[in-house]
Amino acid sequence: MPLKTMGHTFRPDTLLEVIFDFGFVFVGILVAVMWVKNGLPVDYGLVAIYAAILSLVMLAINAWLGFYQRIHDRTIEDSRARAVLSLHLSIPVAYVIFLILPSVNADRNLLELSGMAALFGMLSYRVMASHRRQRALVTLRLLIFGAGEHAASVAASLSKEDQTVRIVGFYPGHPSEPVMVPQEMLIPREKSLVDVVNELKVDEIVVAIGERRGGRMPLRELLDCRLSGVLVLDMSSHFERMLGQIRLDALRAGWLIFGDGFRQNTGRTVVKRIFDIVVATLLLIVFSPLMLITALAILIEDGPPILYRQERVGLNGRLFNVIKFRSMKKDAEKDGTPRWASKNDTRVTRVGRIIRKLRIDELPQLFSVLKGDMSMVGPRPERAYFVDQLTKEIPFYAVRHSVKPGVTGWAQVRYHYGSSVDDAAQKLQYDLYYVKNHTLLLDLVILFETVGVVVGGKGAQ
Repeated sequence: MPLKTMGHTFRPDTLLEVIFDFGFVFVGILVAVMWVKNGLPVDYGLVAIYAAILSLVMLAINAWLGFYQRIHDRTIEDSRARAVLSLHLSIPVAYVIFLILPSVNADRNLLELSGMAALFGMLSYRVMASHRRQRALVTLRLLIFGAGEHAASVAASLSKEDQTVRIVGFYPGHPSEPVMVPQEMLIPREKSLVDVVNELKVDEIVVAIGERRGGRMPLRELLDCRLSGVLVLDMSSHFERMLGQIRLDALRAGWLIFGDGFRQNTGRTVVKRIFDIVVATLLLIVFSPLMLITALAILIEDGPPILYRQERVGLNGRLFNVIKFRSMKKDAEKDGTPRWASKNDTRVTRVGRIIRKLRIDELPQLFSVLKGDMSMVGPRPERAYFVDQLTKEIPFYAVRHSVKPGVTGWAQVRYHYGSSVDDAAQKLQYDLYYVKNHTLLLDLVILFETVGVVVGGKGAQ
């Protein structure tokens, strides 16, 4: 049975992956040192200490970056971004720890080179392993409590996204519940839930019923299962952990109110603000020549103005003016009616099409970050006209305004460019996940993934 740690399932096959990664880096460093030492004397005791420290740091960072989680909706570009971030974080952190140790006197260049070689090899393997379809060494046995529409939705997502899970059956929530799952997988209600769990050796239960009142949930039996070590999740927690989103069709206000997350404390606010200022300043310095060239290109093709300001909705519904390079013709909305941007939009200029494809038009938003109206990472800021429309049509849409809007965000790197109410609803599911779980580490991951999105030209209109 999988181990349960900090509310997450830690499976034996994950443990084998961790052991393999540790051994790969540890042995790789020793081999690299022997290969490049050029006859110089080497203290292999110190090398082994450094290898162990780097391996442990790498495992911790890889775990934080989600390489050992059952979330498989990442693209290979997303995984590569995480691997690059792990490489950049693991080596300096491990080396600082190593230097703190007493009586350390080692060849720094040799250790850095060997560590980078070993990590690069292991992370390359980890990216490939994350996207290789293979039979799991250990299968997670999952029981779905429910047999209706919600249960079918959970089963469909699992069969599509996670090949390491085996659904052992569906336990009906109530006799009146319409059955929308395969009849052969239905478990008779005559058997108690605890007996079913023991008989089928269930590791995890997902509660997938629409109505929980009226005695439809055997709370005592679910509690007994939980106390025996079986992880019990509702649909919202399942989709959050599985897909990195909070599904609107499984979301209840009580789950948002009483669940964990949504840590908007002073410490997080200060750290995020410092992070925003540092990153925005560095990016403005690096891309200032490109911004100058873009300004000249816009001026030559269509004349002034080079920039345009547009009112958007920010933190707590406050209005602010976002700044972008002008990518559309001057009379793009001459009738005064706001419209969604669409694929092959005829209002876009030739220069505009290029800078949109490369996301160069977004660079002036860095000034909005320095001003404090925006953050580097957060939900995309929308126009008040669309916000009013979406708030009426999509439940919980206003929740995304509890954090500052961002130049990039979790929804932007996970979902293509939105141009309809349905797209906005899909992106909101990722925005809610970010609002609930945002940390400095998640911000770093999103920034690295954004590079992959820009390089791949995905989602631009």
